[in-house]
Amino acid sequence: MNLNRNTYVEVNVKNITDNVKKIINYYNNYEYYIGVVKADNYGHDGIESVSAVINGGCNYLAVATLDEALKIRNKIKDIPILCLGPIPYEHIDLCVENNITITINSLDYLNEVIKQNISLKKVHIKLNTGMNRLGISNIDELKKAFNILIKNDIQVEGIYTHLYNADNKDIYDEQISMFKGMLDCIDTSNIKIIHASASDGIVNYEKPDFINGCRLGIIMYGFTKNKNLNLQSTFSLYSEVIQINSLNKGETVGYNGIYEAVGKEYIAVVPIGYADGIIRKNTGRYVYINNKKYQIVGNVCMDMLFVKVDENVKLHDKVTILRNIEHIEEVANYLETIPYEVMCMVGKRVERKYITE
Repeated sequence: MNLNRNTYVEVNVKNITDNVKKIINYYNNYEYYIGVVKADNYGHDGIESVSAVINGGCNYLAVATLDEALKIRNKIKDIPILCLGPIPYEHIDLCVENNITITINSLDYLNEVIKQNISLKKVHIKLNTGMNRLGISNIDELKKAFNILIKNDIQVEGIYTHLYNADNKDIYDEQISMFKGMLDCIDTSNIKIIHASASDGIVNYEKPDFINGCRLGIIMYGFTKNKNLNLQSTFSLYSEVIQINSLNKGETVGYNGIYEAVGKEYIAVVPIGYADGIIRKNTGRYVYINNKKYQIVGNVCMDMLFVKVDENVKLHDKVTILRNIEHIEEVANYLETIPYEVMCMVGKRVERKYITE
């Protein structure tokens, strides 16, 4: 409960569920739809938004860390969960106890895992096909890792790679070809899930015949080039006007006085700042009050920011900091970043309210 300020994210869980249903209905030739709910569901947070992903039809979840996996497992017992990032060796027993699937991202990591003498049941293998972040990069290491797993009666439930530029057809083709070439060097007949395409890959290209799983990420929250899906916004950020200051010509606003009034002006103070993820670079972009655009001025403070308004704005008026898909994309462009970062930056002290209807 937010007791000290009327600042919150509105998460529309109904729209998340509807979006996932539309995606699965449109791209219906996969067997496994892995909902990627890492980073608090791209900033949406809460078990409510995870449940919305499952209700939409995802039959597997993926997270980045063990903490994220355990947070979900404490509330939802039956959905399989894959950790995309490596788990510290000393915590792998928690994965076994809680039916959380780990990723084998290198031969060295696998050898250390085996040394722990933990009764692992299943894993996914990550292959590096050009991202050069995590994953086994060559065929010899893949064969060795695969044989070690078989020897130790550990099921290779899945194997996957990650596309680093799904907008480039040549790079995509090269990665998929490399992925297929590596798979051809091992016996994949008992591997249940082979997955590569994430949100952009699903939309941009036909499903390769040898792949039966996909990872749904930001597309679940309405961000996609395929407008035929008619996906809906799921994330909005609101605050309110807590004070209105009347400035005369020459008076300045906030730290360092970077904004100077050019005449008689009204400045609204809004209780959200860079500690909440609205970084100082937001100065100059627009928010909405009473469905009208107003500009952020002056340096954004840790806990507050300033908006140049007019006589129509009153104390306690709602301020829409992030309005919808289009506005988040606009803000991302202004900040020279991507919508992922805009939503993930919104901090945990900002309350999440969940809309179910």
